[in-house]
Amino acid sequence: MTTQQLVNKYHVAAPRYTSYPTVPYWDTAAPDINEWKKSVKFSFNQSNASNGISLYVHLPFCESLCTYCGCNTRITKNHQVEDPYIQAVLKEWNLYREIFGEKPLIREIHLGGGTPTFFDAANLNVLINGLMEGSELHSDAEFSFEAHPNNTTEEHLITLYDLGFRRLSLGIQDFDPKVQKIINRMQSFEQVDKVTSLAREIGYTSINFDLIYGLPLQTYLGLGDTILQVEKLMPDRIAFYSYAHVPWIKPGQRSFTEDDLPSVTEKQKLYELGRQMFISMGYEEIGMDHFALRTDSLCKAERSGILHRNFMGYTHQNTQLMIGLGVSSISDSWFAFAQNVKKVEDYYDLINKGQLPVFKGHHLTEEDLMIRRHILNLMCKGRTDWDTSLSINDALKAGLERAKLLEQDGLVKIVENSLVVTRLGKRFLRNICMTLDARLWAEQPETQLFSMAG
Repeated sequence: MTTQQLVNKYHVAAPRYTSYPTVPYWDTAAPDINEWKKSVKFSFNQSNASNGISLYVHLPFCESLCTYCGCNTRITKNHQVEDPYIQAVLKEWNLYREIFGEKPLIREIHLGGGTPTFFDAANLNVLINGLMEGSELHSDAEFSFEAHPNNTTEEHLITLYDLGFRRLSLGIQDFDPKVQKIINRMQSFEQVDKVTSLAREIGYTSINFDLIYGLPLQTYLGLGDTILQVEKLMPDRIAFYSYAHVPWIKPGQRSFTEDDLPSVTEKQKLYELGRQMFISMGYEEIGMDHFALRTDSLCKAERSGILHRNFMGYTHQNTQLMIGLGVSSISDSWFAFAQNVKKVEDYYDLINKGQLPVFKGHHLTEEDLMIRRHILNLMCKGRTDWDTSLSINDALKAGLERAKLLEQDGLVKIVENSLVVTRLGKRFLRNICMTLDARLWAEQPETQLFSMAG
């Protein structure tokens, strides 16, 4: 079977597996806050002293809507919203610190959005200093932030560098003016060059570019030109994402139609073009959707077998407890998940009442934890193993039966107590993980819940 035939066969709605169970299969009832607090406290006690904890802060504001975007955003040009939001985030952090009961050891902070650089540098300084007050810094700490090239200033870069940030991610998507116009994301190569060069001069050690294939009006030649411009700047990492067309979730995507999108065959060619060009430029393929230079910590993590994946994506930091602050943020104690409310007004209301702003969650069962480990291994190591001296769990046994069908297509190898992703199978990692997804197979959705794989 040709690669294109495989792409057509496995072009189905599939999760990106930043968690297991995936969000649509979490407990439907609102989480018990006391149980969530117990889980956080238990995980903190287990891991803080040695491993530390991770913080994700969601900063939702943007001045304009990028119509391809699937993130939780609030569009406004009113920058008076900055201080109240930061104060609410710090109040939420203090609620978690009360649960900890001890000084947290911060190993990782990531600012996501939205547009974190919507906030001025002085306010970001208040935010980070507020998070670090009464906390300790892990010796292997890494701070990172997402940035829009058009509004990232020298003051942003210097302030955040002085606060300990060494990695930034620039949202590029595509340099083709036609694509930029239809997705409402206008930015010049010169502006990206300016921010990238300035960041390197200041001392940032890892710069990531986000690129997307499958965007409306995107062409083979246009994407090729974009990657040639990226090559002039050689970021340390590249995230090469498949565009997720989910207009039933994100109405902004209705500003264009399916007719504007590349076909399945065209999208496959765009992916292969990008992959081949990145590898020829000296990047190594990392997990799913990511490429990194050999000098970057992400590449080193995969080579040493410590690559990790969480709600922030791939990271070389592996902490058991991740606290998500701000609207829509997701926290992970390893044994449970909790997501914050998605509207800013609801978030403020709960914070001002002294309550954790959680509205959805899930407590993992023993079976969930077992499958989570196997899926995480596949996503990060390209293989997973189990102890043959123990009876194989029924859920794993059923998953391996499904995986045999993928083995026939050369995507995996099942050898004794191992499931191994082949070189060809790396392209279909989401589909491979689906075979082990017991909750998805037990309750297959009647409507589409996920973006399309491939």
